[in-house]
Amino acid sequence: MTTKPKARKFRIKRSTPTPPSGAAASGTTEPHGAAPPLQGVRPARPTVSAPSAQAGEVSSSAEVAGELDMDAIRREGLTGRQLRMARRVAQKHELAPTSDFDAVRLLRAKGIDPFERSNMLELVVPQAGGEPRDGGPGDAMAALPAQKGGAGASGRVHLPQTVPAGGSTLPSNEISPAERRQREIADIQRDISRRRRRKMGLLLVRVAFFVFLPTIIAGYYFYNKATPMYATTSQFLIIQSEGSSTSPFGGLLPTQFANSADSIATQAYLQSKDAMLRLDNDEGFKNHFSNSNIDPIQRLTSDPTNEEAYKTYKKNVKIGYDPTEGVIRMEVVAADPQVSASFSESLLKYAEERINNLSKQKREDGMSDALAGLDLAQQKRREAQEALITLQVENGVDPEAEIAAIRAQITNYEGLLIEKELTLAALLDNSRPNKAKVDGARGDVRRLNDQLDRLNEKLNSATQGENSLAKKAVNMQLAQADLVAADTNLQLAMTGLEAARNEAGRQVRYLTVAVRPVAPQEPTYPRKFENTILAFLIFAGIYLMLSLTASILREQVTS
Repeated sequence: MTTKPKARKFRIKRSTPTPPSGAAASGTTEPHGAAPPLQGVRPARPTVSAPSAQAGEVSSSAEVAGELDMDAIRREGLTGRQLRMARRVAQKHELAPTSDFDAVRLLRAKGIDPFERSNMLELVVPQAGGEPRDGGPGDAMAALPAQKGGAGASGRVHLPQTVPAGGSTLPSNEISPAERRQREIADIQRDISRRRRRKMGLLLVRVAFFVFLPTIIAGYYFYNKATPMYATTSQFLIIQSEGSSTSPFGGLLPTQFANSADSIATQAYLQSKDAMLRLDNDEGFKNHFSNSNIDPIQRLTSDPTNEEAYKTYKKNVKIGYDPTEGVIRMEVVAADPQVSASFSESLLKYAEERINNLSKQKREDGMSDALAGLDLAQQKRREAQEALITLQVENGVDPEAEIAAIRAQITNYEGLLIEKELTLAALLDNSRPNKAKVDGARGDVRRLNDQLDRLNEKLNSATQGENSLAKKAVNMQLAQADLVAADTNLQLAMTGLEAARNEAGRQVRYLTVAVRPVAPQEPTYPRKFENTILAFLIFAGIYLMLSLTASILREQVTS
């Protein structure tokens, strides 16, 4: 776009001279060689005051003619670019203009058109010998007399010619700034529209190639080539029994759901390669999906590996566990509805066997430990009883009872001895005691002492030595204590066995099928319309991400 020319204004502090009679009669005359005003530019109109008496400094006729020429140049509506070019040409010719308009006036006075494109080349003047040389200021001034006549040596007219003011016969390359601005704006708008159409066309081509074409291919596959697949759904849950019930059938009645670990373990087993291999051995999973009736995308090779078959197994056997309800949902997909139902029945059977084996080892370990403890307690009690009976048979009598009897006899004889000693003392206290009674009392004391000595010796022999009664009594007490401990251990073992039996009853898991698998009558897959829309969204999302990434990278590179 071009900007509106800005002419420099100069203020002249003197009165306006009276124009000549010819100028006053004809109004404003165009100077010789001046171009008509450009269309769309309003020429400036000089203000001519009424004739008055002049006072002060009087301008010469040359100054007045220069002012009139500059006013005419201002009315031409020259652009800023033309005025700058005129000043540069004036500086080339070593002129000293006071303004851009003065530069135009001086150049025209010298017969030089400042707006001619070849004016700079004409500074190079050929010499007399015909060779050109650099045209300096002196050469240019030397060439001016030849140009003042209006034509050079070649007959070319260098000065602008006078034309009628209202005529439009003069061709010109210069147009008004408003028209130039409108033309440039129109060119910019056309260029923007052309670029926008080109970019829109390229965008449509890219979208058609990267989004619509793959979507059409995917839809053609889903509608015409994809093999119909039949899905059989089933639901089952895992429950456990409450073994601590007081009812005689409490251990057999399922009363609560099993924990989530059992359900998750069953789900993992059904989705494992082990279940796939077992299903292949029993039902021929690989052979079914290697059938030539299945389309190549879903079909296995003629001799598939376990890894390839397992990928197909994971796609066609979908199992989900709902922790809020405790239900496991299973969907089995096959090319034949009866085969799909058969696969589902086999997988349910595998799941039931796996559930039964989940707590089998734990139950067996608990019961075996409890039974082993009970057997050990019974064996120890039997050994303690046998040891006690052996001691009783060897001793014949109870050593403790025999020792207690000896001690009781000793206690009785000591009491009698004390009485006899008291009687003897009472007889001896008489002044003339009866000799026969004293001798009888002394004999009784002697005999009692002898009997006590024998009993003490017998007691000592019973409490000392390896085979003493005390040792035998201690052995009997130890045997009785072992028997009591064995009885206690046996009671605890029986209690532990009962608890293990209850715990084993509680560890039993049951698989309850809530929804039995039923062979479908119509194909479940592929979902043609939904899959086509999904393919479109996927391709559109991929293209959008790639285009955004490319735009960001382009912006980073160009910034």
